[in-house]
Amino acid sequence: MTDTLEGEYRTGQIKLHDAAAFEGMRKAGRLAAECLDMLTPHVVPGVVTGHLDDLAREFILDHGALPACLGYRGYTKTVCISPNHIVCHGIPGERVLREGDIVNIDVTVIVDGWHGDTSRMYGVGPVAPRAKRLVDVTYEALERGLAAVKPGARTGDIGQAIQSYVESMRCSVVRDFCGHGLGKVFHDAPNILHFGQRGTGELLQPGMFFTIEPMVNLGKHPVKLLSDGWTAVTRDKSLSAQCEHSCGVTEEGIEVFTGSPTGQFKPPILSA
Repeated sequence: MTDTLEGEYRTGQIKLHDAAAFEGMRKAGRLAAECLDMLTPHVVPGVVTGHLDDLAREFILDHGALPACLGYRGYTKTVCISPNHIVCHGIPGERVLREGDIVNIDVTVIVDGWHGDTSRMYGVGPVAPRAKRLVDVTYEALERGLAAVKPGARTGDIGQAIQSYVESMRCSVVRDFCGHGLGKVFHDAPNILHFGQRGTGELLQPGMFFTIEPMVNLGKHPVKLLSDGWTAVTRDKSLSAQCEHSCGVTEEGIEVFTGSPTGQFKPPILSA
């Protein structure tokens, strides 16, 4: 499946968007966040990941939107569900979530042509202290990355803010995946690395849209891809966590499109 919609294509050029586009992204981002809010009470011990995927697909379609991942480059599910040492792109299926698991759910919706892309962590019952700490570090890393966004900054400022914090907490940042531009195209320019040097990379300008989505490992950063062509896991089998927002650069700084309307972006079981 090509990454196009309504005549929009990935060109390698960074797009700058107007006020109407910001409104489109707000609607898409809100629905994506509402989908993850809806899933919160269902992420419990004994749930099958395929059931969570079914719930997400029904929710998105019932709200007049489209699941962006379904059919994207051959992907056959609505969301990605990545427990424990799965870094990203875990495929929902027959796997049963068990007490003590930490799990990332990543969803992208299309509303009137605009993509809302977000992910967050869930705890399945009581979570071990080291797993909770990893999730806490990952959320703080995202916050620091978001705080680095303002006109005149560089994409490297985002990466440096994330990497320096994560490594100070004796965790590691995954290098193999990154954030990305989006809008009417799912994956567009620029790439947003979650490591790097301040003052390097693309210049941030009002009207740019992109995701910030750090993946943080409790062990070392290398990952490997499984034979299904999608699922990425930590090479050392250490726990991994990820959280993601879609955002836009404004004249004043940043607008986050995917904040939870009910304050559930960090689920209570992990924020307690």
